[in-house]
Amino acid sequence: MGSEVVSAVENMQQPLLEPSKSDLDFRMESVLTDPHLPYYRRVYLAALIEIKFLFHLAAPAIFVYVINNGMSMLTRIFAGRMGSMQLAPASLGNSGFNMFTFGLMLGMGSAVETLCGQAHGAQRYDMLGVYLQRSTVVLLLTGLPVTLLFIFSTPLLTLLGEPADVASTASIFIYGMIPMIFAYAVNFPIQNLSWWIIVIAQIMYIKMSPRCRPTWAGFSWKAFDGLWDFFRLSAASAVMLCLEAWYAQILVLLAGLLKNPELALDALAICMAISAISFMVSVGFNAAASVRVSNELGAGHPRSAAFSTVVTTGVSFILALFEAVVILSWRQVISYVFTDSPAVAEAVAELSPYLAITIVLNGIQPVLSGVAVGCGWQAFVAYVNIGCYYIVGIPIGYVLGFTYDMGAKGIWTGMIGGTLMQTIILLIVTIRTDWDKEVETASRRLDQWEGSQAPLLKQ
Repeated sequence: MGSEVVSAVENMQQPLLEPSKSDLDFRMESVLTDPHLPYYRRVYLAALIEIKFLFHLAAPAIFVYVINNGMSMLTRIFAGRMGSMQLAPASLGNSGFNMFTFGLMLGMGSAVETLCGQAHGAQRYDMLGVYLQRSTVVLLLTGLPVTLLFIFSTPLLTLLGEPADVASTASIFIYGMIPMIFAYAVNFPIQNLSWWIIVIAQIMYIKMSPRCRPTWAGFSWKAFDGLWDFFRLSAASAVMLCLEAWYAQILVLLAGLLKNPELALDALAICMAISAISFMVSVGFNAAASVRVSNELGAGHPRSAAFSTVVTTGVSFILALFEAVVILSWRQVISYVFTDSPAVAEAVAELSPYLAITIVLNGIQPVLSGVAVGCGWQAFVAYVNIGCYYIVGIPIGYVLGFTYDMGAKGIWTGMIGGTLMQTIILLIVTIRTDWDKEVETASRRLDQWEGSQAPLLKQ
């Protein structure tokens, strides 16, 4: 027993991301398949290894996502201190157009997670730099039409039914975010000035870090090869993530059509800011799940991929439960970080149970989406999102919110229903996954990118 634990701990001390043989040995697979160990001992030792891997990946990702999202949250705090008429337009800009861009550009860049993760697991390090460059080209081209949407934000918001004064003020805020579009284009494969500082720091890290040397051989014309296939996988990722990111933002847009829209928008802006910070924790686990699953599939380890999915989902769910309890405990006072208005504070307290349920669901669903990215299931998840979010969740929310006069609570109830349905479907699909078959699919995908004629995506 003692030697087994020591061996497991020694394995856990190996560097996670350095491209060495010890990194890619992935001894968790041998622990899980060892017939001489009792079942519960195998689970225990594998869990020790996986949790070490998980927090090596998730902790830095969570830190980066929270810091990045903190810029948007600080904007809302400053706007809220200026008054409700400033908070509502800033919320529309952040929650509407900024999240539209965030979802689109993050989705278009997430093909890198699938391909780089599986290439890393298969020890094909030279392809990582090529995938990064190819994704950057695709994202820069995507940013051009998005810029037009920002320029014409005033008529678009008016067309959506927002009050003219709110739409006009929000557009001033939106115009200032146009440079951020092209910072996203570089930032997501690897926010104004602060976002470009992040980009420059990432480029310097890639150039100077010894961990990146085997993956970066300089700029290559290969970045322009296979752009259409890369675009197809990226587009599937973009649809999947955009439908998720825009779903919550529709709640904000619909709230602008309610009676007393300023109060509804202010309360929802605060709830969305809190939810976004919590969601960044889940997105960190989403990234970890994507990397772990894609690495294990690329290395040919189906049992490790399945076990990593279980551990990551369980840890994220437990943290989400803790966050929900904290929100419910502080629901009477938490809004005063953003505003001094007692009316807004009361509205936030009334919405807190819905916020808590959303946080719990977000502890599961993003992780399962990360598994989907690791496996290359983006197109399938996009269909699930369309059905659950836009055919079920939004119509129910609209009926409850407007027909039954439940307001923001009704809209949010419908959206929770859509998220719950989506989570259940992804759970069922993940449980029924044939991981051996996923290993074969990952191998075929990597061979295709190195010259094979097999299709990248299922037809």
